[in-house]
Amino acid sequence: MPALNALKAFEVAGRTGSFTRAAELLNVTQSAVSRQVRQLETQLGETLLQRHHHHLELSAAGRILLQALQHSFDRIELTVRSLQDKTHRNRLRINAPPTFTSRWLMPRLSRLRDAYPHLELSLSTRVDDNLAESGVLDCAIRFGNGEWEGFDNRLLMNERHIAVCAPGLLARQAGRTALDLNQFTLLHVLASADQRYLTWQHWLKAAAIDNVDTSGGYEFDLLDHAIRAAIDGLGVTIADRHMIGRELAEGLLVPVLNVHVDGHQSYWFVTRQGQDDLPHVALFHDWLQQEIWLSGMALDSSESAPLGDTL
Repeated sequence: MPALNALKAFEVAGRTGSFTRAAELLNVTQSAVSRQVRQLETQLGETLLQRHHHHLELSAAGRILLQALQHSFDRIELTVRSLQDKTHRNRLRINAPPTFTSRWLMPRLSRLRDAYPHLELSLSTRVDDNLAESGVLDCAIRFGNGEWEGFDNRLLMNERHIAVCAPGLLARQAGRTALDLNQFTLLHVLASADQRYLTWQHWLKAAAIDNVDTSGGYEFDLLDHAIRAAIDGLGVTIADRHMIGRELAEGLLVPVLNVHVDGHQSYWFVTRQGQDDLPHVALFHDWLQQEIWLSGMALDSSESAPLGDTL
């Protein structure tokens, strides 16, 4: 059998696509990682990683070995952790997006505690808390298209977009025959440092509204910030209906039109392969599905109700 250090060096380098990143995670030098991988390739008689100028690429043999190692190392980490942490076998460690956590998950945690008082929770929202690189996390909630290869990805819920603002801001349009969004500041959410999500364009198309200048407005890196800005009367934002249920119910936000559009991305429950059957992970997933069903029933009821004279 090859040396365990060499197998681990290859697994991290293959997963990250970088000797430099692997060295940081393993707390060794880059040359040590490169040397161990080279020795492993020599022992196996196979090229595992194709070296390019700025990244590493797995060969066919490398992909096969990486998949086997990831599964094996995951099982080892789980077993070791269970032996070391006998007093906290009911502790669930999860990572979730900040806005989802503060606006959807946190208001429901008291019901989780009441239903399962034995379950203890460790919750993080750091965007760099990667399930692939952390042996501590049990599961994660991710926002995207379910594209996380090498993991078990199960759909939780789809976005449901609506344009909202503070009621006082909308009152300024009272008496107008048609809504003029060019009279409002548009609030955008950034997908990356220099790219916005296309939620405004999708909603305007669904609402059949033309000639709206979406190039200006305010930009935020979190949906939560855009929602808070809308509550404070700064402008109009497109928000996921699931994230603003409380604000709509309390009248802090109002829809500018009764137009809802499905988002292009969703929330997913992500676990390492073979880990979703762990009792506390399965319990949490079942609870999430129940809460999402209840939330969906409430949304369907509110969307079917008339909004009244919004304009």
